[in-house]
Amino acid sequence: MTSAAVPSTFCYGANVHANNIRQHYLRYGGSGTPLVLVPGITSPAPTWGFVAERLGKRFDTYVLDVRGRGLSEASDKLDYGVDACADDVSAFIDALGLRDVVLLGHSMGARIALRAAARRSAGIGRMVLADPPVSGPGRRAYPSNLDWYTESISLMRKGAGAEQMKAFCPTWTLEQLQLRAQWLHTCDMRAVVESYGWFHTDDMFPDLARIQSVPTLVMSAGKGGVILDDDIAEMRALNPLLKTARVQAAGHMIPWDDAEGFYHACAEFLGVDI
Repeated sequence: MTSAAVPSTFCYGANVHANNIRQHYLRYGGSGTPLVLVPGITSPAPTWGFVAERLGKRFDTYVLDVRGRGLSEASDKLDYGVDACADDVSAFIDALGLRDVVLLGHSMGARIALRAAARRSAGIGRMVLADPPVSGPGRRAYPSNLDWYTESISLMRKGAGAEQMKAFCPTWTLEQLQLRAQWLHTCDMRAVVESYGWFHTDDMFPDLARIQSVPTLVMSAGKGGVILDDDIAEMRALNPLLKTARVQAAGHMIPWDDAEGFYHACAEFLGVDI
């Protein structure tokens, strides 16, 4: 897959009505192969801006606010299950008329992207799953505790800032901490709790066997213990066409810890310079 470089300065935010909800997104780049980025459990779209700017040099990049996060729809009655979130992604692709999409998900977003492709792969050309939680029924628990998320959200809702955020993300830059502090309060608490719940009640592995028509990379972090060697072996047994890459120097928040390792793994799989 190749595409010409385009300026990275183009960026805007917009809303689209898809899957019967308001979905907010940020768009970077503006031309080339479309890339849809689905963030993790408490990562509104703006927190991925530094990654999207880089990707926008090569791809027409769309960063979603997953339902219940950022400026996308949230409510007491909204379904925050993985299937509903996956259907949001498919409906978003359809609503914008995107084709041959590179679907890139991180953590919870990787689980959502995988489920979207397993339920309906139309419009998806390739997929990158960055450190998806492998927890599920009968499997080991996700290594981060729920309290880590809920306590930080509660603090930010009370007006805490980057200094307090540093206790949760000690290796991040000041700009990254400021962005997270600014946007974390937009994460609906029920959305976060229910998403964390289906990390453990829903099994992602059967989906891997269903996506063999979609070239897929599973990118894992060398630190943090989310994906282990045994998990990779099980994935490959279910889907022999699966590509894998490990970013050894990174923890779960891969591009925050080793941005160049993240871009290199994406570039190797997608066949472009990033």
